[in-house]
Amino acid sequence: MIIIGEKINATLTGIKSIVLKQDSAGLLDMAKIQAASGADFIDVNVGTGVGSREDEIGAIKWAVKTIQGEIEIPLSIDSADPCVLDAGLRMRDGRPSLINSTKAEEKNLAQIVPLAYRYQTPIIGLAMDETGVPRTVEDRLRACENIASACEEYGVPIENVYFDPLVLPVSTDINQGLVTLYTIAEIKKRFPAAKIVMGLSNVSYGLPGRTCLNAAFLHMAIYAGLDAAIMDPLNQIMINALKAAEVLVGKDKHCRRYTRAFRSIRGRHG
Repeated sequence: MIIIGEKINATLTGIKSIVLKQDSAGLLDMAKIQAASGADFIDVNVGTGVGSREDEIGAIKWAVKTIQGEIEIPLSIDSADPCVLDAGLRMRDGRPSLINSTKAEEKNLAQIVPLAYRYQTPIIGLAMDETGVPRTVEDRLRACENIASACEEYGVPIENVYFDPLVLPVSTDINQGLVTLYTIAEIKKRFPAAKIVMGLSNVSYGLPGRTCLNAAFLHMAIYAGLDAAIMDPLNQIMINALKAAEVLVGKDKHCRRYTRAFRSIRGRHG
């Protein structure tokens, strides 16, 4: 299971301040703690909503340079703007990266999918189009098929595609958890060589005890075929849920990662 650390996101108040001030020490602290907690990728989103496109391009160059100057860890370059993605990937200079993300909209695909080919980088494809997030499994799968077609056209192998089935809050539509789980299963059938990634926390938006819901949903999603999660690697409850689910679906041979994780917890707590 691939963990993509979600905490460097400038929509969060603390990170927004770090990005606007170009606080390198603060940025590195957040990157290092996620890496030490087991993140396989660190997502980097510097979109503060303040300033121009050029400001965001400057910010992504600063953030990528700062992190990779101290830590050898793959980075997920996260922006809706292809120019920002291009700038971040160029700064990576061939180091392992991930593009986050494209959607099934013609202009978006034409601008972003070629970057995955140019930089030989995996790409996240969101199961949505210009109308937003579809409410049904069939429409989400159709969006994924359009993304797969664009990737084939531009020479990006399906093995380099991470489909995000997306999840809407169950507080607004109680069926959306199941829609997402069924979408995962259908993507796996249609594109067995692709990977599936998801941000988990939206499922519980507006409800109490969110970590409890997120952990339960993670178990179900891993059973359905989830390969990667955009999540907080510092949240031990979620990490424990991930390790347990991997054992139960047979993805942790001889239960070694699970056993190692709980030995580590016991060691920290005496």
